Amino acid sequence: MSWEELFFDLAFVFALTQFSQLLHEDHGWAGIGRVLILFVPVYWAWGGVTLYINQRDTDAVVDRVGVFTLGFASLLMALTIPGAYEDHGLLFVGVYIASRALLAVLALRKRLSWRNLLVGPYVFFLLVGPLLVAGALMDGAPRIAFWAVAATVDLLSPWVVRHLTTQPRAQPVHYTHRYGLLIILVLGESVIEVGAVSVDGELNPVRLTAIGAAYAMVGVLAWLYFGFGLPDFRQALERAADQVDLRRAILVYGHLLFSFGIIAIAVGLADTVPAPLDPLPIREAMLLFGGCALFLGAFAYAHWRIHRTIAWRRIGGTVACLLLVPPAMVMPALAGVVCLILVVALVAAAEQLAVRRQGGDAAGGSAGYRPFSDEDPDSGPATAGV
Repeated sequence: MSWEELFFDLAFVFALTQFSQLLHEDHGWAGIGRVLILFVPVYWAWGGVTLYINQRDTDAVVDRVGVFTLGFASLLMALTIPGAYEDHGLLFVGVYIASRALLAVLALRKRLSWRNLLVGPYVFFLLVGPLLVAGALMDGAPRIAFWAVAATVDLLSPWVVRHLTTQPRAQPVHYTHRYGLLIILVLGESVIEVGAVSVDGELNPVRLTAIGAAYAMVGVLAWLYFGFGLPDFRQALERAADQVDLRRAILVYGHLLFSFGIIAIAVGLADTVPAPLDPLPIREAMLLFGGCALFLGAFAYAHWRIHRTIAWRRIGGTVACLLLVPPAMVMPALAGVVCLILVVALVAAAEQLAVRRQGGDAAGGSAGYRPFSDEDPDSGPATAGV
């Protein structure tokens, strides 16, 4: 993984804080929907750069300058997120369109043709761009509607593109590590959220316990994902005959769910720290427990997509999170977080038992996995600088 990629991610971290702030301001379904509509283009911009770097040698000056410029565009997008539905809508859209256009020029500059431009992933942007501009020129519900349609087109585009053109294979180690780093960034934002609401308050024993519980919650999520998710994803991409379809399912779509679930959890945890002995209101409870259910549900989906078997342990954890919502509204918020920790920890423990029963080569775990290793048996010239 190159330092250019890590530098590019700095702006994305700032965007995550902006999304969390928007969710803090509106926990309702409408607020969640508005945040998701904005999250899709930012996530799409990050994913496009990730695939581009996976296929390029970032030691080349043009590519390096391009990544820096795209990082600056991500920073500008992040700055406009709080006012995207108000005065900064047109600026948000303008920066996004400019970044997508620059990425297309960089990706196609050595093989630019009408076919590459009009048949493949870039053709959908010719539809998304006008929808975003039309929405930015309107206010209120019409803007939300146009942007929602644009986000839907973006989400459907990878599924449609597979029928139009043949996509190259990605380098499994680098590609999965990039999405693993995405999860680290989102988990890190969860810690920042908890720290931000704690720094100005009294650090009494109850609050310190709540902070510790929030940190433990983030820790068990990391344990589950990096212990039993990322190794499985990498092995699946290495072995898949149709790698493009699989990486689209478990990385592009799956990590959209993972990321948004963790953002919801982060906001919910931040709401528990100021008053850990009070019950959570229904919206805060739905955000916290629903976010955890979304995370575990995405985990179950990834297992089914790779192995075509039902991950009952993960589905059980998803259902348990949802069943905890009603009691969470009457029990202390701290107790609710502890219950969530136990649910995720039990899922992780069950995964570990399954790995041991199958000799360390179970779905979701591998004794031979080396996190963030540069050694990729499939590496070729395209991975130079990765």
